[in-house]
Amino acid sequence: MGVLDGKVAIVTGSNRGIGRGIARGFALAGANLALAARDAALLEEAADEFRRLGAKVAAIPTDVTDEKAVNALIAATLERFGQLDVLVNNAGVAEHAPLVDMTLDAWQRTIDVNLTGPFLCARAALRVMAAAGRGRIINVASISSQRVRPSSASYSASKFGLWGLTQVIALEGRAHGVSCSCLNPGNTWVERRTGTQRREDEEPMMTVDELATAAVTMAAMPDHVNMLEATVLPVGQPFIGRG
Repeated sequence: MGVLDGKVAIVTGSNRGIGRGIARGFALAGANLALAARDAALLEEAADEFRRLGAKVAAIPTDVTDEKAVNALIAATLERFGQLDVLVNNAGVAEHAPLVDMTLDAWQRTIDVNLTGPFLCARAALRVMAAAGRGRIINVASISSQRVRPSSASYSASKFGLWGLTQVIALEGRAHGVSCSCLNPGNTWVERRTGTQRREDEEPMMTVDELATAAVTMAAMPDHVNMLEATVLPVGQPFIGRG
């Protein structure tokens, strides 16, 4: 038996990178999945992978910044599976530039995806979970929600905001049996690093599957227990003491 047997989870940004790793971990733990991302072809490829692992999977192309699309994602999940136990807000982008050079479009795009998207998804999911009297929302933030680096104004601001949003959801969901957690990954090797200077030459890296074990642990907590926050990073990464 898997620790997530019988659970239904939505994972946004689940066709690549950290989201795909988390979805894979959930599938291996027995969960059934609603996969959400913008690239429909890559989303279906991920869905096929998880079906081979034994999961029931719905691939639902979604732009998390679109309110109607998010509401349709929740409705399609309920229509397919009849329940929603876990929402993982993972979809995100990273725009890096010195503050004086960052364009308003780059700033807004990052805030829209990294903060407004989780707000829209959590709001829609919370309505369903509160009615059911149970549920769990996991927001994937970053160690940048606690320590910043140069050229990260929009990204760090969005992740600091996501930690604040996590606490509000946890507070407002508490009376309805709904918990909310924040997962803060450190350096993780994802596809977007391919073709660029390999950051693990400078700092240690972990894999998406290694990170996913923390997300599975969060999701598998008993309904009356919440892991409010977890920071997961390679042992050798300079996080403590940086700033």
